Amino acid sequence: MLKLCGFAASNYYNKVKLALLEKNLPFEEVLAWIGETDLAASPLGKVPYIITDAGPLCESEPIAEYIETTYIQSPLLPKDPYQAAKVRELVTFLELYLELTARELYGEAFFGGKVSDRVKERQRALLDKYIPAFGKLAKFSPYIAGDTFTLADCAAICHLPLVSSCTKIIYGEDLLAGLPVKEYLKAMSERPTVQKVNAERKANTELMMSRNR
Repeated sequence: MLKLCGFAASNYYNKVKLALLEKNLPFEEVLAWIGETDLAASPLGKVPYIITDAGPLCESEPIAEYIETTYIQSPLLPKDPYQAAKVRELVTFLELYLELTARELYGEAFFGGKVSDRVKERQRALLDKYIPAFGKLAKFSPYIAGDTFTLADCAAICHLPLVSSCTKIIYGEDLLAGLPVKEYLKAMSERPTVQKVNAERKANTELMMSRNR
């Protein structure tokens, strides 16, 4: 059985967890906080990582691709190579341009730290460029990539709420408000798999915050 290692407050952990749930795969969750990870499995000490019969694997996107290509039931990528590439394109935009850009602000937005005005200005300029570009690719019809739930939705469901919340806290406005993100996330929240991920994320976040007090 696959072992998913990490903690459910992590959006990248939940991206993989959601893919596993959507594919209805049996897996075991192994709690591993930052600083308590298996460095042989994840050399940078990051989560998530998985333990497979063939060995360990880290980084959420290779993990998602491994799961998709190894377990063919309930596919989360289109068969058509071009359409599959378009899904991967959306994941890249979500993570490289939106989530990782907003992540520079998380320290102040969510963890009581302080981000310099220079960083805030820089990240705002980047997000003002990246979000409209993402909007040109995302379809929201009703899913991110079109009419089928894909790996892009696994990423979007976990990353977009953080970008929305973070920018609203830091800049006083939700920088994703010009896109139908709120409606999309509301529709996705009706999926049993998403409800499970969100409930367990909330509980684990509370546990994480209590550990850090």
